[in-house]
Amino acid sequence: MVSNAALYYKKPPHGAPVPGETLQRVVDDNFDADNVPLNGGILVQSKALSLDPYMRGRLRDPAIKSYNQPFELNKPIVTLGVGVVLRSDDPSIKPGQIFKGLFDLAEYAVVPPALVKIGRVIENKEQLPWTTLVGAAGMPGATAWIGLYDIGKPKKGETIFVSAASGAVGQIVGQLAKRDGLFTIGSAGTDEKVAFLKEIGYDVAFNYKTESTQKILEQHPPDIFWDNVGGETLDIVYNTIKQKGRIIACGAISQYNLPEEKKYGVKNTAAIVTKSLRHEGFIVSQFPQDEFNEKMPPLVKSGEIKIKEHIIKGIDNGEAFLDMLEGRNFGKAVISLE
Repeated sequence: MVSNAALYYKKPPHGAPVPGETLQRVVDDNFDADNVPLNGGILVQSKALSLDPYMRGRLRDPAIKSYNQPFELNKPIVTLGVGVVLRSDDPSIKPGQIFKGLFDLAEYAVVPPALVKIGRVIENKEQLPWTTLVGAAGMPGATAWIGLYDIGKPKKGETIFVSAASGAVGQIVGQLAKRDGLFTIGSAGTDEKVAFLKEIGYDVAFNYKTESTQKILEQHPPDIFWDNVGGETLDIVYNTIKQKGRIIACGAISQYNLPEEKKYGVKNTAAIVTKSLRHEGFIVSQFPQDEFNEKMPPLVKSGEIKIKEHIIKGIDNGEAFLDMLEGRNFGKAVISLE
């Protein structure tokens, strides 16, 4: 028997999730890792577990339809994780292998066949840290890669503006764009984060709380906007983006925890027509990721792509999840269970 801590979904939130109420750390002191039924799946000992903004959308009433299923009440929430296979009912997966995929946010997780099928065994040839495997070399990195290249179609000499640029996705977007010869602008919410943006090569980095986004973008009108925040920032971009600009809709974190009556109503949508804009969202899991999986790990290993991680040691009551949603983390939020 071993102890197994997990983060359970206990109560739908109204506004921001409440640690210990919406989400709650639950410990099973008698988890039988040797005999727990696998039912065709695998048992993984988790090494790193990702915390990402999209997860907020799964804390919802099941009657509200979306592209993904809501989390189930009184069960562990599910996230992108990486860990070592302890036991397997799947003949293609062996104990000792490294598995990366979706499974319970827990120290030990039984991964059902349906989730085994969409995950994968990895070799980690570059010997990247566990936390990086679910960050820059995981879903956030793939989001940056696919959104920039499949949706943004960047061209050398263009200008890109990235909101929440120091976050898990934004820090990768800016570096990839700079690598391809674009002029890069990034916004963040603290001076420390702005300094990091300059360190990783952003041409213009600013604190949106103390500087005017409107004035910055009037000085440097973007061809491409990577939207992580939505709300008023998106409205400003409509006013300042160039003709035939592209807006990559990745998220709207400024709005996720607001009740409906307080959400920002975007006003300047007429610019989509008058400027012949392309405004497109995407779901990263719906795109092939072979090119990303081949090319990104070596870029991270070599240091060509620099990363900042906000590592949380162990599973808490949801405090780290709330911090991530409200921007109190610095870099990719990831739980380490090493």
